[in-house]
Amino acid sequence: MDFVGSHILSVNQFDRSDIEHIFRVADEMRPYANRARITHVLDGAILSNMFFEPSTRTRVSFGCAFNLLGGEVRETTEVKASSLAKGESLYDTARVLSGYSDVIVMRHPEAGSVAEFAKASRVPVINAGDGPNEHPSQALLDLYTIRKEMNSRGRSIDDLRIALVGDLKYGRAVHSLCKLLGLFDNVHYQLISPPGLEAPENITKELSRRGHHVDEHHELEQGIDHVDILYVTRTQEERFPDQEEADRYRGLFRVNQDIYTKNCEPNTVIMHPLPRDSRAQAQELDDDLMQNPNLAIFRQTDNGVLIRMALFALVLDVAGEVHNHAKPVTWYTAKRFGEGA
Repeated sequence: MDFVGSHILSVNQFDRSDIEHIFRVADEMRPYANRARITHVLDGAILSNMFFEPSTRTRVSFGCAFNLLGGEVRETTEVKASSLAKGESLYDTARVLSGYSDVIVMRHPEAGSVAEFAKASRVPVINAGDGPNEHPSQALLDLYTIRKEMNSRGRSIDDLRIALVGDLKYGRAVHSLCKLLGLFDNVHYQLISPPGLEAPENITKELSRRGHHVDEHHELEQGIDHVDILYVTRTQEERFPDQEEADRYRGLFRVNQDIYTKNCEPNTVIMHPLPRDSRAQAQELDDDLMQNPNLAIFRQTDNGVLIRMALFALVLDVAGEVHNHAKPVTWYTAKRFGEGA
C-alpha cells in the first residue's frame, strides 16, 4: 500500500510486503525509542490523540512515539470532555479536529466508528481500537514481538504454532492478530475459549480458506501443549450486555507457572495485549510467572513505541528523513539503558 497520507483503519489494508516494510522502519526507530539519539523530524507537527474509551498503554504509547519524533500531542480522553457529549456528530468533529492536526489517533467504543470519522477527516487517522472490531497497531506490535522472539530461536513467523486463550469473541486484538498471521505460511492456530466466547466464524473460516490449521477448544490444557506462542487475553467485560454475564467468565482460564510447566514446552513465549486483570478472582496470568524469562508482555509494550513511531513516519512521509534530523544524546541514556544502547 501507499502509506503516505493514508488512514490506518484495519489490518485488511496490509499485505505481507507492507508488514515487512513497517517492521524495517520500526527497527530503524530503536535508537530513538531508547533515547540514544534524538530526532526533530516532526518538529511543529501536531497529533490529536482522541480516546473515547479508557486506555493507558495505547494512548501513552502513541503520544510517546509522536514526541520521540519531535512532534507535539493534544489529547481528548473522554466523550464528556468533548463536543460529542453535546450531540456533535463524528463528521463535524472530524472536520474540526483535522483542521487543528497533522494526524489523528482515535479510539471509540463502537465498531466502525473510526472509519466513519476518517471519511470526514482531512488528515490521516489511525484506529486505536473501535469497540470489539479491530486494533491494528496492537496486532502489528504483537506480530513484531512474535517475529523477534522467533528470530532469537532461529525461526520465522512461517510455520508458527500459536494458542490464543480467553475472550476470543470480543477481543479486538485477537481478531486483528489472527488476520495478520494469516498473511504468513502454514500457521497452526489453537483457539481456546469458554463456550459462547469463541472467535467469530468469519475469521476462522477465512484462516481455513487460506490453508492454515485451525483447532477450537474449550479446555485450556487441550490446546497449549506444543505451541511456540501462548497468547492470553482478558475477558472484555465492557463489551458484555451486563456485568452479571461478564462475571460468569472471569477467571475461567488462568495460567500460572505450574500450568505452564506441566503443559507447555520449556521455551513457549507468553504474551498478553494488556491490561491483564490482576484482581484475585481473574488474574489471567499469575504473578508467579513474573520470573519466567519467556514472559514477553513487557517486551510487547516496548515494541509498541517502535511500531507507532514507524506508522507516524510512514503516513507523514518522513521515514527517510528521520536520521537527517537526528543528534546523539549524552544525558540519561547511559544511566537507564547502558552505554551503546
